[in-house]
Amino acid sequence: MEFFCYHRDRPGSLTLRNELVEEHWSYMDRYAEELIARGPTFADDGETPTGSVHIVDLPDAATARTFAFDEPNYQAGAYRDVLLRRWRNLLGRTMWDFPGDRAGGNRYLVLGLSSGRPADLALPPDRDELIAYGPLLSDDGATWLGTAVLLTASDPDAARAVLTQDRYAGIEVHDWEFGGRR
Repeated sequence: MEFFCYHRDRPGSLTLRNELVEEHWSYMDRYAEELIARGPTFADDGETPTGSVHIVDLPDAATARTFAFDEPNYQAGAYRDVLLRRWRNLLGRTMWDFPGDRAGGNRYLVLGLSSGRPADLALPPDRDELIAYGPLLSDDGATWLGTAVLLTASDPDAARAVLTQDRYAGIEVHDWEFGGRR
């Protein structure tokens, strides 16, 4: 089962995050085989971390909750909340399989949250910019709750345009980069 996990930083937690960076990476190393994508999100300045995205393939929801809530930054109070949802990998690959440029260009996390009629269940026609794409689902996988996308785009507005605007209660766009040890 695939899960989308987004830990959002608590304001003022940068020092704590920096202190725990090795613990965070060591924790994630334990899940290396299960990771589909990972990486931090940033404020508009492109430097200040605002959260941490992890898309993982785990056996069940209980294991996903353990993954999300045993994470060292979460345990230490660096995160203000966690979005954890079932997810379906419509690209069928990991971020490491992304054929585009991993170092250049602007990369974004786009989150469309809703509880209405499902939207954007099919891949958009221009797939070259997509790093990860799929629906956010209820715990049982039966109800669509939104869509999560990692992609390269020219700017935040172009990233937002990957989703059907009027089908979501809200769409968030965050600067994002490929994660892992540097």
